Amino acid sequence: MSLRYAEIARGIIERIEQTQEANIRAAADLFADRIAAGGLVHLFGAGHSRMGVEEIAPRIGTIAGFHPIVELSLSYYTNVVGTMGLAQSLFLERMDGFGECLLNNYVFDAERDAALVISSTGINNVPVEVALGLKARGLTVVGITSVSHSMSVASRHPSGQRLCQVADIVIDNCTPIGDAAILVDGADHPVAATSTLATVTIVHNINYLLAEGLVARGVKPLVLGTPHGTDQEGAVAGLNAYYAEYRRRTARTGA
Repeated sequence: MSLRYAEIARGIIERIEQTQEANIRAAADLFADRIAAGGLVHLFGAGHSRMGVEEIAPRIGTIAGFHPIVELSLSYYTNVVGTMGLAQSLFLERMDGFGECLLNNYVFDAERDAALVISSTGINNVPVEVALGLKARGLTVVGITSVSHSMSVASRHPSGQRLCQVADIVIDNCTPIGDAAILVDGADHPVAATSTLATVTIVHNINYLLAEGLVARGVKPLVLGTPHGTDQEGAVAGLNAYYAEYRRRTARTGA
């Protein structure tokens, strides 16, 4: 008898593999074009979707060319109550204008840049506003979201649009409505959220396809290697090369 969450996780990964391969490959191809051309792929996620951003950059085994846009006020809520608490984060992610406020901190290149916006619910004001704002700035936007959840509830954005209706390339994370997947007798709500598992599966498929795409374009991917091996001198050199490339690419953003 398998553990229930492991069984559910396998099912989600299988659905991603069976239904989302074309969209994942399209996203990786777009990102390879932009990074090979010297551009950036800007990343945004609020709440737990920030974890998907951090799995892409900076993370061991990932590629220089990504620019994370994250905001502590939208994701640093492990205090739960008090300063930087969960209530503030839930309030801010529904605030009109906050997404544009974030984007106005940066300079984007419409010809060379692309973007990835992660939001499992896909309905809150800030991620939808960020996606719309990036598109208005001329960027092609990839969205990772739960289509089933998004389409089961109304958008909170004034336009009535959801991330899956705004993004140019939509990757469905194939997670259930409400995210949590196991209802235990005696509990009022399901437990065991699934969106992080699904998002990580998607972004690392994008990462390896991106590496292949860069090589196919004659560009050697600059990969962040592990600093925890036996070759410490090589590890330090690799980190310094990654830092230098990150600074070079992001200097124009104003960050």
